Amino acid sequence: MLKQRVITASVLASLFVWGVIALPTTYVSLLFAVMVTVGAVEWTRLMGAPAPIGKYKFVALIWVLMVVSAWVSQHAPLFYLLLTASVLWWGYALRLIQRFSAHVLSGAHAATTTQFPLAALPAIGVVLLVPTWIAMVVLHSISPYWLLLLLFLIWGADTGAYFAGRAFGKHKLAPQVSPGKSWEGVAGAMAMTVVVALVGGILLDVSGVALFALVMLALVTVAFSIVGDLMESLMKRRAGVKDSGTLLPGHGGVLDRIDSLTAAAPLFALGISLLGIRA
Repeated sequence: MLKQRVITASVLASLFVWGVIALPTTYVSLLFAVMVTVGAVEWTRLMGAPAPIGKYKFVALIWVLMVVSAWVSQHAPLFYLLLTASVLWWGYALRLIQRFSAHVLSGAHAATTTQFPLAALPAIGVVLLVPTWIAMVVLHSISPYWLLLLLFLIWGADTGAYFAGRAFGKHKLAPQVSPGKSWEGVAGAMAMTVVVALVGGILLDVSGVALFALVMLALVTVAFSIVGDLMESLMKRRAGVKDSGTLLPGHGGVLDRIDSLTAAAPLFALGISLLGIRA
């Protein structure tokens, strides 16, 4: 299983990096749109039955809203408002995760603590997918290297968390949601984040106060990415499934691979846009 995961991750990462660097933003936006479309299909699975909206209707809704968000991105105040709303949602998502953990600790059955109003499930899926898409597209339009830095931050944090968790993990982060995560893993993720942000910033010719701001933004971005990961774990527990899909051998579905990005990308894009740092 580990070998399969490594092979799949290596192939996907190589293709992704090549595409981000070599392709113009128009083609990259279409590539990401395909990724989001698959994620939307997987989200309909996580919504469970009875589904509040059909698979094809939900995918169509996501595409319509991606088009709308592309228009919004051309107007700075609206773009900032969209990404700010996404960031605020992730603050609320953290509260949902904490409430779920508290209910399980109190002895409540897990199935009773993950029930969202059916009508809210499509809206949650929209908030997860659409801001992620437009944030990644806008980052690429500013500079492909900002998007690459975001990806390396997430990958680096995952690597740091994995090895630190295996070596030192004793204090569980959210055992009722994701038993494998530990506070030691979080520390490893943050340490790797500082390294990646510093190296990436220097390579992008960022220095002084701007470099410090970039490192701070990177740390907050990775903190949000952990919330995104936990939120998807919560939704999978609600649906009673191990993975969001089976598309990627050894890795599950697309949502399993982009769960961190759904929270991290909007915040990072908002931060880069507001700080005015340029590569």
